[in-house]
Amino acid sequence: MNLKHSIRALLLGGAMFAAVPQAQAESFVVRDIEVEGLERIAPGTVFTYLPLKVGDAFDERQSADVVRALFRTGFFDDVELRRRGDVLVVFVTERPAIADIRFSGNKDIPKDQLEEALKEVGITKGRVFNRSVLERLERELRQQYFARGKYNVKIDVEVEELPRNRVDIDITISEGKVAKIRKVTIVGNEDFDEDDLLDDFDSGIPSWWAIFSSRDEYSKQKLGGDLERLRSTYLDRGYAEFNIDSTQVAITPDKRDIYVTVNVDEGNQYRIRSIKLAGNALLPEDDLMALVDLEPGDVFARARVTNSITRITDRLGDAGYAFANVNAIPELDEESREVDLTLFIDPGKRVYVRRINFQGNYKTRDEVLRRELRQMEAGWYAASQINRSKIRLQRLPYIADVNVRTRRVPGTDDQVDLDISVVERLAGSFSIGAGYSQSEGLLFNIAVSEDNFMGSGKRVAINANTSSVNTIYNLSYTNPYHTIDGVSRGFNVFFRETDAEEANVTRYFANRWGGNINYGIPLTEYDYFRFSFGYEDTEIVLADTAAQELQDFIAAYGEEYAAYKVEASYTHDTRNRTVFADSGNLQRISAETAVPGSDVEYYKLGYNFRQFVPVWKDRLTFSVDAKVDYASEYGSTDAMPFFEHYFAGGSRSVRGYKDLSLGPRDSLGDPLGGTFRTVGSMELLFPPPMAPESRSTRMSLFVDAGQVYEDYDTFTADELRASYGVGFTWLSPVGPLTFSLAKAFNDQPEDDLETFQFTLGAAF
Repeated sequence: MNLKHSIRALLLGGAMFAAVPQAQAESFVVRDIEVEGLERIAPGTVFTYLPLKVGDAFDERQSADVVRALFRTGFFDDVELRRRGDVLVVFVTERPAIADIRFSGNKDIPKDQLEEALKEVGITKGRVFNRSVLERLERELRQQYFARGKYNVKIDVEVEELPRNRVDIDITISEGKVAKIRKVTIVGNEDFDEDDLLDDFDSGIPSWWAIFSSRDEYSKQKLGGDLERLRSTYLDRGYAEFNIDSTQVAITPDKRDIYVTVNVDEGNQYRIRSIKLAGNALLPEDDLMALVDLEPGDVFARARVTNSITRITDRLGDAGYAFANVNAIPELDEESREVDLTLFIDPGKRVYVRRINFQGNYKTRDEVLRRELRQMEAGWYAASQINRSKIRLQRLPYIADVNVRTRRVPGTDDQVDLDISVVERLAGSFSIGAGYSQSEGLLFNIAVSEDNFMGSGKRVAINANTSSVNTIYNLSYTNPYHTIDGVSRGFNVFFRETDAEEANVTRYFANRWGGNINYGIPLTEYDYFRFSFGYEDTEIVLADTAAQELQDFIAAYGEEYAAYKVEASYTHDTRNRTVFADSGNLQRISAETAVPGSDVEYYKLGYNFRQFVPVWKDRLTFSVDAKVDYASEYGSTDAMPFFEHYFAGGSRSVRGYKDLSLGPRDSLGDPLGGTFRTVGSMELLFPPPMAPESRSTRMSLFVDAGQVYEDYDTFTADELRASYGVGFTWLSPVGPLTFSLAKAFNDQPEDDLETFQFTLGAAF
């Protein structure tokens, strides 16, 4: 309470009663209450806080209670009580309201984050302004910057009075520089070297080569994460009694340098003596014990205990026990330094899913998402099916992110609702423009594509693309759910002109047109079979200086070829995403043939393998990619058509070598391609350091190897070409852009090298 105003109100109250006869001053019955001086606050609000009402007896002794009650609301700067006959008149002066809070100079902390911090201490737009809160406001803002290591921050707060009893608060911030960590010391460690422990810290002295590192910038949150990693290091190695006794953060008087000291008590290392299950397991004990990631004699590791709990909980979740609880109860024997571990299981009630609700699908129809679900409404809760449903949703090309929340149904203990929130990504585009590609020169393009046509999940694309190498016109349509069981159907028609000489390969022109109908059949949750049949017409025109190999083929088979094509493929795909996957496996076996009756008869076989292995959280992924392709003529055709040869080299196969340059060459020295190709790559994938949270960019360190051979029996490992380098991929609005810097390390004098390469439209 404002003491000065309270005393004033009490004196006025006393004066009020002194001005009337003594009998009246002692007490009177309040026949009415009037409130004067209100501007924004409703009279009813004042009446709510008054400790008396009409009809009550009122005397001088109650004045203090009334004044205190109104001051306690925080709405008023001044309160006076007067009597007008039997009417009690309350005169108030309202405190101003905060009209706006303006920030300037803040760069490190966004405006909305600062506003949220002030809101937590009761300072926000529309609230009553009390000058006594200015100190609290400034203190809270300082704490926000101190937590980020900016101890030199200066904050200037000015209050601007406005009409209608309002104020604006202008906050000017000079953030200063982050205090630098000069040394981190761990005291009390005996079994582990300090340097090894500090290697896991995000706080510390950066390496000499890490020019742009922020490791030496102090942050309270970052140090908290480091201490938790330190704790995990010990607990995961059996030091069950490990404790961080204290942490001292010392700052120099100029507030620029910080020294951090962590005092630890390692304790002793413990090993597992016995493991048992307790509680109500429900499922066979042998099945659950098989999920335990520990055995007697192993080091007592917290991470492995946690993993065991997770596996048992997931197994119970698959059986419908959505809220199963598994607790690890260790009993330490300090003398023998052994642990008797008991996993106590409380499965709770078996529950089923009542409803599944979707949020965030502003364009995509509800049924398009619902058909991807493996957890059904009214079915028993199954954790693995829910997780698989999430993966299937986030594999859709028009869905960027998926979050699933399990919510109990109020009033029941055996029902839950699933709330699935999705973030849609741009699934369609219209583009018209020009560009440049290393392999194709100038590009002119007009394209309309939509992976989620009118929210139906169907894909429609029309494309016209011209360059110095290719002129392409294409129309395609795919319905991924032609049947309710997930059988897809689509068609594709195209016309393509190719100037192979412009692509720096053997010299000819090709005009192709045709179309096909394709189907896809899901065999299992991870296996898919696709087939298509269609027609393709190819016309070949040789350049004036065409190689003899091309002239011989044209002399034998003519210049135009009609082919009736059948294609089939089997795919096994466990990737968690189709774009920027970071776990799972992709294997594909494919076959293509120009069936008997075609002008030229041939077939192609291919195998593709790709494995993604998470290395560290969702930040580091190891990828292995391998491809083998083989083609051959058959029937009445004695030579494989040269326009169906395989090529290698470039950003889509072996980086560092010019596009399509590897493999056999014709009699003029131009790349001719071959009938057998093998290509492989190993990559370490990670988000760019300058945009670690970006979902549209990714970098890699890679090693590529591959070669094209005239035939499979000419294969020799000595002919393989290899390179290493760094790559960058950006999912730009005009399509995926891939850049690479590569160095060939077993190239030969006749090879065409290219260090920097880029591609518009990349494979994932």
